Amino acid sequence: MREDRQNSIALLGQPGSGKTHLLSALANNLIRKKGVAVQYFPFVEGFNNLRDDLSALDGKIDRMQRVDVLLIDDLFKPAKGEPRATAWQVDQMYAVINHRYLNHKPVMVSSELDINALCNVDEALGTRIFEMCKDFIVTIQGDRFELNHRLAGAM
Repeated sequence: MREDRQNSIALLGQPGSGKTHLLSALANNLIRKKGVAVQYFPFVEGFNNLRDDLSALDGKIDRMQRVDVLLIDDLFKPAKGEPRATAWQVDQMYAVINHRYLNHKPVMVSSELDINALCNVDEALGTRIFEMCKDFIVTIQGDRFELNHRLAGAM
């Protein structure tokens, strides 16, 4: 991954379309073949764990800011069609993304939201993600029964 501001990747779109699988494969390749340190942060579970143990917050945020590559999975994962993000979660994510943005540190992001929806959650955060990933943004769209591997053969 390049050491400039456009050094990141975002896979956006439908659930079950392989976003996490693809980013995990990229992360494993970076770890095994390049010796790059990668931190995986599942948005919903990660914040649930932090909420239950606030004493770990500073250490976790610091590691997310400093690790070579950060993989954020299911950023602002929607619930009932609406992005799931509290003001506190947005503040924490902004602190991480802004630090990485200013220091040219890559992120890999998966989200069911497109860039517009990410910007609607928080414009400063969404535009930073866009600028960091703009050379490598893939939006996966299509029929859910064709794209979602969990629904294969359901219709």
